[in-house]
Amino acid sequence: MKYVVGMAGSSGSIYGARFIRAMAQVPGETYLIISPPAIRVFREEFQVKVTNAEDILDFSLTHWGSVDTKHVFHFRPHADIGADIASGSNIWQGMVVVPSSMKTLASVRAGLADNLIERCADVTLKERRRLIFVPRETPYNRIHLQNMLALDEAGAVILPASPGFYQNPKTLEDLGDFIAGRIFNLLGLEQNLFSKWTPNS
Repeated sequence: MKYVVGMAGSSGSIYGARFIRAMAQVPGETYLIISPPAIRVFREEFQVKVTNAEDILDFSLTHWGSVDTKHVFHFRPHADIGADIASGSNIWQGMVVVPSSMKTLASVRAGLADNLIERCADVTLKERRRLIFVPRETPYNRIHLQNMLALDEAGAVILPASPGFYQNPKTLEDLGDFIAGRIFNLLGLEQNLFSKWTPNS
């Protein structure tokens, strides 16, 4: 299974980091694209000196303890709209933008492709593959809502970074894992990142 994962310049770096960490533990391949604003936000939110996608991957896989990595990650430059994955002739099963900025949502909704995240999202839609956006913004204005509705109508899934609390989270990592688990569900992947809802009888 092959996937494309983008991190755009929104707050919520922990959602991207915990999803990458979870993906590392399942067989498959991921093309990782991280925007310069996302790198800046990651650096500020985690207070670490990361300068590129490789640093962010290393941090995600080691910061909370090393994981048994079964996944292969490929790096693609954010600015390279001529990369291999800019074409639908290359196959991947799904794409996730986590977290997603409102600028990225707006660009994809408008059919613009100024960078590789936007281009891959456009390709994912036109090839009728699973596309998941994880926006991290609050509150939403009318333009945000209209853009998300238009993307939903085009076939994308909008998964707001709004973690549940029925799993009784104890840490920020628990909240990140909840969103990662929900993404796994939408990709059709098994997950044990949080317990399924089981009502008391």
